[in-house]
Amino acid sequence: MSSPLPLSSDQLHQTTFPRLLLEHARMRPAHPAYREKYLGIWQTESWSEAAIKVRELACGLASKGFARGMTLGIIGDNRPRLYQAMLAAHALGGTPVPLYQDAVANEMTYVLQDAEIGFAFAEDQEQVDKLLEIADQTPALRHIFYLDPRGMRGYDDARLCFIETLLEQGRVFNQTQPDFFEAQVGLGKPSDVSVILYTSGTTGKPKGVCQTHASMIGAGRGACEVDALSPADSVMAYLPMAWVGDFLFSMAQCLASGFTVNCPESRETVSTDMKEIGPTYYFAPPRVYEGLLTSVTIRMEDAGLIKRKMFDYFMGVARQCGSNLLDGKPVSLGQRLLYALGNMFVYGPLRNTLGMSNIRVAYTAGEAIGPDLFRFYRSIGVNLKQLYGQTETCAYVCIQRDGEVKYDSVGKPSPGVEIRIGDNSEVLVRGVSMMDRYYKNEDATQEAFDAQGYFRTGDAGVIDSDGDLRIIDRAKDVSTLANGKVFAPKYIENKLKFFSFVKEAVVFGSGRETISAFVNIDLEAVGNWAERRNIAYSGYVDLAGNSAVAELIRGCIEKMNEELSKESMLGHAQISKFLVLHKELDPDDDELTRTRKVRRGFVESKYAPLVSAIYSGLSEQFIETQVRFEDGREGKVSATLKIHEVPTFVVGQA
Repeated sequence: MSSPLPLSSDQLHQTTFPRLLLEHARMRPAHPAYREKYLGIWQTESWSEAAIKVRELACGLASKGFARGMTLGIIGDNRPRLYQAMLAAHALGGTPVPLYQDAVANEMTYVLQDAEIGFAFAEDQEQVDKLLEIADQTPALRHIFYLDPRGMRGYDDARLCFIETLLEQGRVFNQTQPDFFEAQVGLGKPSDVSVILYTSGTTGKPKGVCQTHASMIGAGRGACEVDALSPADSVMAYLPMAWVGDFLFSMAQCLASGFTVNCPESRETVSTDMKEIGPTYYFAPPRVYEGLLTSVTIRMEDAGLIKRKMFDYFMGVARQCGSNLLDGKPVSLGQRLLYALGNMFVYGPLRNTLGMSNIRVAYTAGEAIGPDLFRFYRSIGVNLKQLYGQTETCAYVCIQRDGEVKYDSVGKPSPGVEIRIGDNSEVLVRGVSMMDRYYKNEDATQEAFDAQGYFRTGDAGVIDSDGDLRIIDRAKDVSTLANGKVFAPKYIENKLKFFSFVKEAVVFGSGRETISAFVNIDLEAVGNWAERRNIAYSGYVDLAGNSAVAELIRGCIEKMNEELSKESMLGHAQISKFLVLHKELDPDDDELTRTRKVRRGFVESKYAPLVSAIYSGLSEQFIETQVRFEDGREGKVSATLKIHEVPTFVVGQA
């Protein structure tokens, strides 16, 4: 097995992404760098082939006028050519700016204008149409290169260029100036900005986070060291390219270690493609792990009696000793034998179904993950761990180490990072992964750091006796109830989302006597539950308004209240009233960010009549809500929502 590039600390600060690419092409030319599933067939590209494509793309861009200091828009699903387009921009001294592929055209306008994007790569006709729709508002955008020619034959716009045409122009340019590419790469500096990532903007306009080559490579290298990632590993790249985590995993860690990046055929085929590729390294936010477990739960509920009994029995065995086996802790011979049987008949087939048969390291981040969910994956042999970070820190602040995994923490500081707890319990960070600045926003940059150079994360946390960081909530959201006791809404919401029937929750209570919640049901899980009970429904609105569904959710909240009452810190923060929302919270309606984080203030304002009804003692409230459909049309959905009460428990006496 070959090892990652042997970079010393000094060398690390002298390198850039294109230099790492060329070094991989020299050291392991035939090793797979990228795989992409196209029309049902996996296509493989080696490091030497990838380097050639990056050279051709860079030369093609140069022939079109792209030069040092310019920005390059990237819009689409995870594709090798889009990652290579980023590297081509790096080679020329430019900066890639990835945009969320599911954003509507108007949402892209601000980023294109703010980042002054003149060149963009768009995956397909859908993304090209968005760019052309807002062309009048983005006059700086002069060149649009598209990857997929399907549907593009009738387009007649001078700005459009098929990527194969660009590659051919790059080959011609390279023949006439054979030393150009290496010379441009040689001009690159570690302090150059490697990417501008726009924050999801839970409040106000998104800010462009500038991360340098040095910060991203430092974060990628440190993470690879923690888990000994090497060229033998492979990752599935399926999360938005505009999200910092994908840049860390699929760009920084890939080029730091030399492992293979696999791109699925589509977002809908990820689970199938996972089984075929069998990656060794995996990342997903909690909602993805929740969704996978929900699908497993639904399948088991539909299974025969014998299979259900066997599943329940061996999952009981897994809960007793699975995590201990994974951590190398002492386990009796009897339990080892039972677990081996369970691995043969249950855990192994289950990991295979989830596409996790070969996974050596799996991570989750972005939101807190429930202890039960965490235990489930670790108990069946998936080495699931947590990491913590922000866009401004390359998603690299804390990482859980093998043998030191705890369910209620995010681990110790990552290599090269130090943390401390500031005023109002805010987590403060400094180290190798800090952003250079917010793009064109000096005031915000200065506000983001304290006098000692620590970045203000905005998260409230504590450091436990083992030196592990525990995140409580967003610092601005931690408040008090009317009785003066601490109120951390995100902590309660995450506990409620541990139930497979709950997709999203928004909790209210700051300054009030009691705590209440809005709940979004999981349509798949609750729909399956309803069908098995012969409960007919016509869609989400109908199912959400069903009285039996309300009782189902009431049972989940009551159980959560009982569990919460046993906690000394937040046992008083139990939900006393709730309602099931008539529509799913949606990024297109500005209720969630593109990374699916709740815009709490916006939701509370938008649904103010519902919040008022709960705290006024009403039993129901009519609401009419404006919604935006995927095709851009707008409409309204209305319903009379029932407000339900839930039993609460005396703290410490449940």
